[in-house]
Amino acid sequence: MSKALYRKYRSTSLDEVVGQEHITRLLKRALETDRVAHAYLFTGPRGVGKTSIARIMAYEINKLPYAEDAHHLDIIEIDAASNNGVEDVRDLREKVQIAPVSAKKKVYIIDEVHMLSKPAFNALLKTLEEPPEHIVFILATTDVNKLPATIISRTQHYGFRTIAPATAAAHLKTIATAEKIAIDDDALLLIAERGHGSFRDSISLLDQVANLHDGKEPISAALIEDVLGLASTKHMEKLLDAYQAADISALAAQLDAIESEGIDASVLAGQLIHFVRSRAAAHPELLSLLDALLDVPKSAYPGMKLLSVLGTPRVTAVSAPATPSPAPKPKTVALAAPAPEITASVASLKKAVEPAPTPQPEAAAPIEPPKKKTATPIEPADFNWEALVEHVRQSHVALYSVLSKCSPELDGQSLKLYTGSAFYKKKLDDTKYSTHLYESMHELGMVDIEITTVPERAPLKDSQASAIADIMGGGVEVAPGAL
Repeated sequence: MSKALYRKYRSTSLDEVVGQEHITRLLKRALETDRVAHAYLFTGPRGVGKTSIARIMAYEINKLPYAEDAHHLDIIEIDAASNNGVEDVRDLREKVQIAPVSAKKKVYIIDEVHMLSKPAFNALLKTLEEPPEHIVFILATTDVNKLPATIISRTQHYGFRTIAPATAAAHLKTIATAEKIAIDDDALLLIAERGHGSFRDSISLLDQVANLHDGKEPISAALIEDVLGLASTKHMEKLLDAYQAADISALAAQLDAIESEGIDASVLAGQLIHFVRSRAAAHPELLSLLDALLDVPKSAYPGMKLLSVLGTPRVTAVSAPATPSPAPKPKTVALAAPAPEITASVASLKKAVEPAPTPQPEAAAPIEPPKKKTATPIEPADFNWEALVEHVRQSHVALYSVLSKCSPELDGQSLKLYTGSAFYKKKLDDTKYSTHLYESMHELGMVDIEITTVPERAPLKDSQASAIADIMGGGVEVAPGAL
């Protein structure tokens, strides 16, 4: 059985590590001057070299030769995801007191250390702060925010970076050449982009598509797009052309064609984000699309949301001229005989808008070109909070228990929910609750409304009552007849 490429090409020395030079430079200096710390903390995204460097350091500290399949009794790796209890840490505290078998230092590598329980962290704290002279701890995690500050402060913290696509593509080319995999540079860059900054994920993708090489032609980007279920560059170019031209028919047809190939709308939105970002310098007018595309994966109906985002008319700002143009000659618009000097744009506008029965004022403003139609914001009168709460009560009991305690405030297309506490805000912000809420609003016809949550009580509308509430330390507004 062949070895996976990411294992076969794992770095075995600090000089071989790619993309983390800001860390390897410091660690090599510490080894050269024999200033090795008692505890290190490696944090950063997955697949960027944290565990590899931890293993290299463990062998370098003890001046031992290192290979990918090397094992030594004094270098112990612990997976905190499966050994996260306080009893596991207490057992560790007893073992660290035992001297190394043959090496200079006994090194403990604790991977995914954020998975330890709170009691386990407390049990580890004292040992981590003052370990025996023969012990070195190397902790690694993808989620530093879950570590107690007391743990972080007792270590030397090194933050790993995501790998730039160009750097990853260059490394992939080295591996492809060594493995005799014929592949285009564009295909390598696409693999690097799909790796999302992770060497391990990128190399695994290369390993996955290596079987596509038939010995006749190099692996192309188009072939990889097909295998990975991605939309082609041609598809995305047509989508953006239709978006810029505000051609809804072409947009819908193109989205249908992409959907027929089994490409998920959320995946397509992610591709479009990278596609627009790479062309932002040449097409800055597309930047306004990025923010809307980020909301597509969060929607309960990603396909419909994507169509809505791309189908929204693009508004192009028109700057005023430096020198104001003279006002046009006053014209009188009559139903029977329009003035002959009315321009073609005004004539086309008359077809859509019925002319006013009275003449225009003497100092008429310059006629502006017609603006594209935009969605009409929902009016407060059309928003039925009671109907929404009742619908949620019948369909989603758990959500109702939170929503019924909220106070709404609608401002155009923005709905602000005052939850009254941080606990209820956290509940509503949870994906499960927010998805049910958006679904319920859609079913009641309340679409395109952006929801924000505020962990406070709704401000009192009556100014006198508000002043009294401030003096008394707060209050809640009660509707008439509620008592």
